[in-house]
Amino acid sequence: MASLRVELVAADRLVWSGDAKRVIARTVEGDVGILPNHAPMLSLMISGVVDIQTPDEETLVAAVDAGFLSVAENRVSILAERADLSHDIDLEQARAELERAHAAGENDDEATAAVRQAEARIRAVERAR
Repeated sequence: MASLRVELVAADRLVWSGDAKRVIARTVEGDVGILPNHAPMLSLMISGVVDIQTPDEETLVAAVDAGFLSVAENRVSILAERADLSHDIDLEQARAELERAHAAGENDDEATAAVRQAEARIRAVERAR
């Protein structure tokens, strides 16, 4: 069976690279599931959670900020300003970031983006448990 070659990249580093059976990511059009032999696509991602299932049945969960998702010839590239695997996220720190973002005001675009980012980090940790 074919597999996907996945690269999860943050602006400052390669977060994870390896083979996968499936990838689920959140785009501006909604959640997209990618299996081997998926049609080529390029999409904008929004802050959210990326779910990667490896051939060993391990599920990796990552929180990502807005970015790009590219699929072509069984290669998936996820490019985000910030990306963290769930086991690298400090849950208490993420909750504190969420509280600060809420306190900054919800009418501010920057504060709204910070809320989405903190919520994604919390969801990634909770989903991985």
